[in-house]
Amino acid sequence: MTDIFGVPLPALLGQLLLGLVNGSFYAMLSLGLAVIFGMLNIINFAHGALYMMGAFLAWMGLEYFGINYWLMLVLSPLIVGVFGLVIERLLLQWLYKLDHLYGLLLTFGITLVIEGIFRSFYGVGGQPYAVPDALAGATNLGFMILPNYRAWVVVASLVVCLGVWALIEKTSLGATLRAGTENPRLVQAFGVNVPRLVTLTYAGGVALAAFAGVLAAPILQVNALMGSNLIIVVFAVVVIGGMGSILGSILTGLGLGIVEGLTKVFYPEASNTVVFVVMALVLLVRPAGLFGKEK
Repeated sequence: MTDIFGVPLPALLGQLLLGLVNGSFYAMLSLGLAVIFGMLNIINFAHGALYMMGAFLAWMGLEYFGINYWLMLVLSPLIVGVFGLVIERLLLQWLYKLDHLYGLLLTFGITLVIEGIFRSFYGVGGQPYAVPDALAGATNLGFMILPNYRAWVVVASLVVCLGVWALIEKTSLGATLRAGTENPRLVQAFGVNVPRLVTLTYAGGVALAAFAGVLAAPILQVNALMGSNLIIVVFAVVVIGGMGSILGSILTGLGLGIVEGLTKVFYPEASNTVVFVVMALVLLVRPAGLFGKEK
């Protein structure tokens, strides 16, 4: 069996796959954060809690109502998106012209409320969620065993991330969104309802978090703290990629997931800190991030 730097090839490829799966979650969550920050100028600390909420809704749909994974993959983001719409209309809309700190503190408070509600009902223990039958098992590629569900997570994440990037960067709707955030009065003069556009943008951003939560449910045990365990790393990904950079968030999330996977093979002691080390090194060279624009 082939070894690479003393590591068996199947073990190395397995860690690379694990890193790519983690990177897919980083990419989807940081994408939602980048969309919200880039369009609304809000640092949405509640993103991790809404990711957890998406996973819990999938579990509750199956546990209480018998709704399968595929239907909840659609319903959960829709429900969380509506919840985000309510948050934006009732609370966030008053903060757009204020310092970023106000939005950060408000969304941090929302995080505590959401996590507190789920902890009061379900504690902090994990709730198992079964892999759907269509994606159960694994495929033997000859050089490694590829779990079908993990392959699905990577493919689904890439399709959604690239689809959102194309929507924002390559369509007239995306151009209207960007123009509405840069010069809302001018865009509104052309008959565009800018407040509604902003509200739907926030709802779409948090729906991405919920979608990632449903994807994560069969891999991770669903628990009230799963979002808070991930959100700090996701913020680091956004900073490295460049605040507000859609493509930067996607590429950085996937790249850092792979780097993290390789670190677990060659230097396990540093696997929990490698993202922050990379962030420090990048900011020393490019304070705006790899894909961010210098002001």
